[in-house]
Amino acid sequence: MDNIAKYRKYIQTLLTNYAKDDICTNEVDVELIFDAERDHYQWMNVGWEHLNRVYMTVIHFDIKNGKIWLQQNLTEENPAEDLVKMGVPREDIVLGLHPPYKRPYTDYGVA
Repeated sequence: MDNIAKYRKYIQTLLTNYAKDDICTNEVDVELIFDAERDHYQWMNVGWEHLNRVYMTVIHFDIKNGKIWLQQNLTEENPAEDLVKMGVPREDIVLGLHPPYKRPYTDYGVA
């Protein structure tokens, strides 16, 4: 299995494991969106809470140029470290949620 196929599997496994503990109500759905053709992966909450619209991307990953980009993380989880534990090299993980000038100071890839 090539790296991209492994990365897709790892991301889908992480998101599935994280989202299983999310609370789904009658009005708010937990959605996992896996676009393996374009390599976009999201865990979202969508619906209504009383009169307030809920449309929140909890975690968002992309795979670009052979690297996993963490674009959003609104959890207490550390998905980058969880990916490292799964075997992804640190240099293949980019913290896209940090501005480019900060990325060289992380323990992860820069682009």
